[in-house]
Amino acid sequence: MRTDGATQPLRAEDVLSVVGTGLWRWDNSSGTVTLDDAAVELLGLPPGSRTVHAAVVRACLDPEDYIDLNAAVSLGLAENAVADARVRVVADDGTVLRRLHTRLHSVPDAGGESSTVLGTLFELPERGRPSQVSGAGRRSREAFLLDAGRALAEANSTAEVLRVAASLSMPGFSPDGLAVFAVEGDRLMIIGHHGHRQGHERPFLEMPLETDYPAAVVTRTGRPVYLPSPESYRDRFPAIWPLVEPLNRSSWAFLPLVVAGRTIGAWLAAFREPVGFTPDERSVLTTVARMLAQALSRAHLQESERALSDGLQRTMLPTHKREIAGMTLAARYVPTGGGLQVGGDWYDVIDLPSGRTALVIGDVQGHDVRAAGLMGQLRIALRAYASEGHRPDAVLSRASRFFAGLCAGDADGDDDPYGAGWRFATCLYLEVDPATGLIDVARAGHPDPAIRLGDGTTIVRHTPGGLPLGIDPDADYPTTSLALDPGEVLLVCTDGLIETGGHDLDSGWQRLTDVLYKVQADDLEALADALVAAVHGPPSHHTTGPLADRREDDMALLLLRRGAAEEGLAHPPRRTVLTVAQDAPQQIRSARHEVRTVLHDWKEPEQVDAAVLMVSEMLTNVLVHTEGDALLSAEVLGRPGSRRLRIEVADPSDNMPHRRTPGEMASSGRGLLLMGKLADAWGVSPRGQGKSIWFELYEADGSASG
Repeated sequence: MRTDGATQPLRAEDVLSVVGTGLWRWDNSSGTVTLDDAAVELLGLPPGSRTVHAAVVRACLDPEDYIDLNAAVSLGLAENAVADARVRVVADDGTVLRRLHTRLHSVPDAGGESSTVLGTLFELPERGRPSQVSGAGRRSREAFLLDAGRALAEANSTAEVLRVAASLSMPGFSPDGLAVFAVEGDRLMIIGHHGHRQGHERPFLEMPLETDYPAAVVTRTGRPVYLPSPESYRDRFPAIWPLVEPLNRSSWAFLPLVVAGRTIGAWLAAFREPVGFTPDERSVLTTVARMLAQALSRAHLQESERALSDGLQRTMLPTHKREIAGMTLAARYVPTGGGLQVGGDWYDVIDLPSGRTALVIGDVQGHDVRAAGLMGQLRIALRAYASEGHRPDAVLSRASRFFAGLCAGDADGDDDPYGAGWRFATCLYLEVDPATGLIDVARAGHPDPAIRLGDGTTIVRHTPGGLPLGIDPDADYPTTSLALDPGEVLLVCTDGLIETGGHDLDSGWQRLTDVLYKVQADDLEALADALVAAVHGPPSHHTTGPLADRREDDMALLLLRRGAAEEGLAHPPRRTVLTVAQDAPQQIRSARHEVRTVLHDWKEPEQVDAAVLMVSEMLTNVLVHTEGDALLSAEVLGRPGSRRLRIEVADPSDNMPHRRTPGEMASSGRGLLLMGKLADAWGVSPRGQGKSIWFELYEADGSASG
């Protein structure tokens, strides 16, 4: 009172101080606690301590009680409601000095977010342990939350998140009815439920957000609703109670699902036995709701990204199955397992003005949206150049120039043309003549094509090629001709099919050739699935669907089969043809490899070595003594154990070879001598233009068969 009779207004702080109650403000974002004088005294801090770090408060309290206090602070922030806690103030030696009770309430900031709680603090006269949860109970609760958090973090789809939520068994008060609601526009939808009989959920499947139903109220307000008894439900929601009463539940908890300050739905936990919803029980429910909201949000984002990437990739692939007269075609695209599941691999089938068909397969460097975008532009350019009627080498030359300009304009001014902003693309372009089975191939740094012969033997056709597209705008791309006989299958693919799983080119091709040998080629779709399964496991969709496992690289493949196999032959012939150019002597190595592949199951290894030696000698003679290219053809006829191998090398020169007697120091002249010693039969045949040298080897008993 003032002496002049005027009344001085009473301050709330003064009143609280008189009754021994202190005030404290807990800022969760900065980790500081602001105290008034009464709170300082109650905690036993030195006078004048107004703003201290949370660690200072922790040092004043019993460690277990501080855990409860921290949980109460978190609960107040999460629920935006009043939370209670009891704590003991202890001395340095652990002696209990006093017991305190605090009531806390969250304080929203200017943006509506809550990171601060304001509370009262006063001393309790009663004795006894203030913590409401025993040590065993707390450990059980923490173990449950740890397991629940781990399971929800590992769930990668909405269905899996809902399955985990339905299996949660909370310590001491497990719900037997669960439901998850999600906001869609101005309506609230049930996206998953558990523990309800069929049909009981029907009234709540879809409802306006303004409905007077607890889940809708929670979604609108962002605050939980706890209904510990049927009477509390009936009194608070009388219009809804008749729909809920037949479910025979005793307690209900409706909690908001909040992500980044936005309420995306609500979670219902219904209990058969009464639950009082103590602060500890509410803390568990609130923590689970937080984790559930994060898991649902993450799963929804991943599913949206998968849908986006799947749609993006589909728009860049042929929209319908293409038909080629007299031939069968099968294709697969499998995206990479990470990120948006888009990448730079693609394939295309193009009808040409000549009546032929072009097959294109390629791979733009990278596994991201930019790679997919560059791939889409390159695919359109290749289709345009092919439709103009250019030959395969011209199509790739123009595409390389286009892609180099595209990447240079997309490099963000980087002075280094091969720096982080630069990309390249590999490509294999094939022009197929369905009538004859002839295939013209141009290759830009891409894996070679392979041909599965009629008996299951697979030959990787090593073809000359140029640099990947975009590296040298003026690069040349030589064209190679292949022949596809009836019943044979052409395989072209990206490196993801070959090298996934730690394989290199050699071991990766061996894995694929094993599959091609074991699986019948009559059903190309089954063969394509078998190739994918050998690398990635069984596919979940035929053409573009993602696989269940995580994949290292995206991949594409095309299979082309010409007509039916030759009828009436129990053992179809095995043939291969290869051109060795004058300016590419390194192809002799590829020729030796193809001969070994053709003879992979030949009975006598010494005959295989002899055949490889003679082929190497014949090809070298053509490149050294003529000015033209060498054409190698190899054919195996007959049944295993009594087969005949015939190899022929043709060249455009009319000069016939002559047997010579080389001296000890001579460096040439031994080719015909080798053939005379190693071959079962050999000869030289003139042709209309040039000649051919041939030899035959007979398996087993040395008698020709076929």
